Amino acid sequence: MERLDAIFSPESIAVVGASATPGKVGHDIFANILKGGYTGTLYPVNPNSKSILCVKAYKTIIDIPDSVELAIIILPPKLALPSVEQAIEKGVKGIVVVSAGFREVGGKGAEMEDKLIAMCKASGARLVGPNCLGVINPLAGVRMNASFSSRMPHAGNISFISQSGALCTAVLDFAADRDFGFSKFISIGNKADVDELDLLRYLHEDPDTDVIMIYQESLGRGSEFIKAVKEITSGYQPTPILAIKSGRTSAGARAAASHTGALAGSEAVYDAIFEQAGIIRVDTIDELFDFATAFACKKESALGKMARKIPNGNRVAIVTNAGGPGILATDMTMSSGLELAEFSNETIEVLASHLPVAANIHNPVDVIGDAAYDRYENALAAVINDDGVDGALVILTPQSMTDAEGTAKAIVKIARRSSKPILSCFMGVVDVSAGVKYLQEYGYPVYKFPENAAKSFAALFRFSRWLNRQHLAQFKFRHDKNRAAAIIKKCLAANKTRLGELDGIELLKCYGLNVLPTKLAKTAEEAATLASDMEFPVVLKIASSQILHKSDAKGVIVGLKTRDEVKKAFDRITANAIAYDSNAVIDGVLVVKMAAPGEEVILGVNRYPVFGPLLMFGLGGIFVEVFKDVEFRVAPIGRNEARRMIRGIRGYKLLRGFRGKPVGDVEVIEKALVSISDMVTDNPEIMEMDINPLLVHEEGCGATVADCRIILKAAD
Repeated sequence: MERLDAIFSPESIAVVGASATPGKVGHDIFANILKGGYTGTLYPVNPNSKSILCVKAYKTIIDIPDSVELAIIILPPKLALPSVEQAIEKGVKGIVVVSAGFREVGGKGAEMEDKLIAMCKASGARLVGPNCLGVINPLAGVRMNASFSSRMPHAGNISFISQSGALCTAVLDFAADRDFGFSKFISIGNKADVDELDLLRYLHEDPDTDVIMIYQESLGRGSEFIKAVKEITSGYQPTPILAIKSGRTSAGARAAASHTGALAGSEAVYDAIFEQAGIIRVDTIDELFDFATAFACKKESALGKMARKIPNGNRVAIVTNAGGPGILATDMTMSSGLELAEFSNETIEVLASHLPVAANIHNPVDVIGDAAYDRYENALAAVINDDGVDGALVILTPQSMTDAEGTAKAIVKIARRSSKPILSCFMGVVDVSAGVKYLQEYGYPVYKFPENAAKSFAALFRFSRWLNRQHLAQFKFRHDKNRAAAIIKKCLAANKTRLGELDGIELLKCYGLNVLPTKLAKTAEEAATLASDMEFPVVLKIASSQILHKSDAKGVIVGLKTRDEVKKAFDRITANAIAYDSNAVIDGVLVVKMAAPGEEVILGVNRYPVFGPLLMFGLGGIFVEVFKDVEFRVAPIGRNEARRMIRGIRGYKLLRGFRGKPVGDVEVIEKALVSISDMVTDNPEIMEMDINPLLVHEEGCGATVADCRIILKAAD
């Protein structure tokens, strides 16, 4: 952490490549540090200048007579390398390489970046960049704007990390318009050394940072990132992390043989990582600021410490002076997963005593358009003290008699003595400006529109659920790992990368999944005999490595009850398979004991190069591609994450006895998900897999694998 202190709070900075020519990056960065009021010692380095902006310049960083903590390099790649080497020789602890032309251009640029990394690792110096905007710390004790953005933001308690330098300048401009302050502001560029995980750990320990915002383009770590960030968002003194990820709507799903592969685009990976790590994903820059404002609001606790205002539940009270905005807030509240609180009789009595007869004393509370600040104060105090209320939204529209500043003062007065979040919406610009300014000055969230306030409250509630989630004891399994490894080895030795159902079933049995009796028949007569031995009814399935989706080929017939039906079905599905793919090798027909009825769900896996196995759960059968009601997680997972996956799909109601149906055996699904996670973690050769459907029987009766397909990575 000390090395990152040298980047964010250095006592001395050398700007290598400082320029006397306005408009050049070397000039602008040096000027920004100087004009920003940097409290440390600043040294310009330029072999061709005696001084930069009246500050004595040095030919090299080595020539600076005093020690230097941070070196900012603004030189082309070929010149940057020897300058970094000199900075290391000088003993710097931190280096920021602003220059572009490294890994992002490939070829020699990538080679030079690798040399940068090697030099910094050998010396212990930490490197930010290359190809970045720089670093900003606006706090009074530092006042460092080591970037090529001319705007120094206000000091605040929110830190921002970005992979995009261009976005940083836009965010700074946006923040200035909203009077939004930062604790730390950093562009990480190519992430050659210091990456988002390093910064998240650092900022979590930073006493000046209460909320972290991050703009993400890509991640270089998977399960390690999840494990570390989960500690940040839910461990001792949790820090909320709000992330916006570019490319959400891009065509991320690659062509794949399994259902899981077709549905699991790269965005599904990021959704899973954010969900597992407790990161709140936002859709827009507006939301990023809206949510951060809500999370940054704190109240002094009884011990004198500042505590974040997080609702215990999702029951919201709305206080408004206009019916229309109140209805909008109500609609957005409900659609955001919140509920309108139901007031106690005592609260209703208090409201009735303070408000005019025409006022609505039920939720949403309408204090009427002519409301003065005292009416707002009395109404807000009444609802926020109700045990059935977890927080409040206060809406003000400017009427001729409206006192926006007085109302703002009343809100702050109530909010200061309440541990519950109170979010305000002052609609308008000019007429409400005094009230908005007052709320912002005292650090209380205020929004222009009701929907922004409602969404922000919903984000607070999501974080509350994350912090207060239950933790069940983990399952203890004894998998047959050796036999599973042997099955995979045997298949790869035979050049079988697409496992047939027989091999797949044997593999699943090693990890405790319940499978159906299954035999391979080469002839119609053999199929009939096998079916008789199993006892009817049975299912027939085509067996071919080239036909993974059997239903598409009309290669499945269920409910066969006699030998004659089995014989006819054998001939029919064989003919269907040949018609579907004349080049397919038909190994025969699988005869499967027909399972007891149950709800169809899918369990799947798709392996990604950086992140590892991505697990999928959702409604199964044909519905998986129709409704796409699925949840994803990055393996490995335990029981609690499996539980959240299952409860995360919209179709979860079908497993809980919807409309008279029996309650499904959800615990067995949890066990199956954890077992599959274990299987793909233990066996990196598994690239894709679908269990579709898994038939979930009545509670206490388990679940049965009705079909599976597994794809292995070909041996090198």
